[in-house]
Amino acid sequence: MKKSIDGKALVYCEGAFNTPNGKTAHGLVRFTERYDIVGVLDKKYAGQDAGKVLDGIPNGIPVFDDFERACESLEKSGNLPQSLVIGLAPDGGRLPEIAKATIKKALKMGLNVDSGLHDFLTNDSELMQVARENNCRIRDIRKTPDRDKLHFFTGEIEKVDCLKLAVLGTDSALGKRTTAWLLVHGFRDKGFTAEMIGTGQTAWMQGAKYSMIMDSCINDFVSGEIEHAVVGAYKNEHPDVIVIEGQGSLMNPAYPGGFEILAAGRPDYVILQHAPKRLEYDGFPGYRLHSLKEQITAIEVISGKQVIAITINHENMEEEEILESCKQITLETKLPAFDVLKYGADDLVAVLKEKIK
Repeated sequence: MKKSIDGKALVYCEGAFNTPNGKTAHGLVRFTERYDIVGVLDKKYAGQDAGKVLDGIPNGIPVFDDFERACESLEKSGNLPQSLVIGLAPDGGRLPEIAKATIKKALKMGLNVDSGLHDFLTNDSELMQVARENNCRIRDIRKTPDRDKLHFFTGEIEKVDCLKLAVLGTDSALGKRTTAWLLVHGFRDKGFTAEMIGTGQTAWMQGAKYSMIMDSCINDFVSGEIEHAVVGAYKNEHPDVIVIEGQGSLMNPAYPGGFEILAAGRPDYVILQHAPKRLEYDGFPGYRLHSLKEQITAIEVISGKQVIAITINHENMEEEEILESCKQITLETKLPAFDVLKYGADDLVAVLKEKIK
């Protein structure tokens, strides 16, 4: 049986599973060391296998139409959860009002509730009262620690003497975190020690030991928190490789991200995630997605470091298009291109392992 940090969990993803707004649920369904995922809530896919819906590969995680039926079924199979995890990741991180009823039901049953949204459940007096009455816990993963617990940039990053890789992207909601995990696991499978630096709530929920949550961190401390996570991983684990999860993209109008990762994380190389079929920034019609060449140039000018490979997101692509797309990207950029979600990370690891110090 899988050993997890926080036990069995049911994931709330009503109306968002298999869409960009369900990416937290997607990450948990694909991989997590923090929980043992026993089910997903979304009426649209009720009765189906979550892995089959998401990636075409069954993984034994059922999708349920509502909380009561999920618990009834899971109790019969001996899989009653200890936690309800909010798997939504909508623009702005706001909690839909409809979700509150399910959260209240979970608390009344004594389940803990974990949320990575910007709407903090611990600020809701009604929910907190129900939690107290039923002796359970609410955690807001995006809630910023007190300022005296945050770290300012020191320059100690310069002592980190192992291969540091950043997985950045040409857009948000693109699969950067998934690629970063696949890369970490790929290195480990080849006998190298590798650590993931999580920079969002989902990576923390997946069990990333060294994490900070970039989009809710006070700006003065973002660079210091990135540095602290990288330095902590290096000092404590002595890895061959550190992989830093990217956020947003350099020129995304709503989620400009990656500057601090380049400046404070100081990666040796960048892997750039790209969706060849996207023409506009996700969720922002009329905002043209900057070309792959433009984004590579921006990263290399800002950081002075090389984009060493392209990884692709195969959304809206037929299977027969994927390898041809990788070939065309290589012709255009002179960089190797891979779909690690579809075909695994072995070929990318083969390129990168030559850079290990």
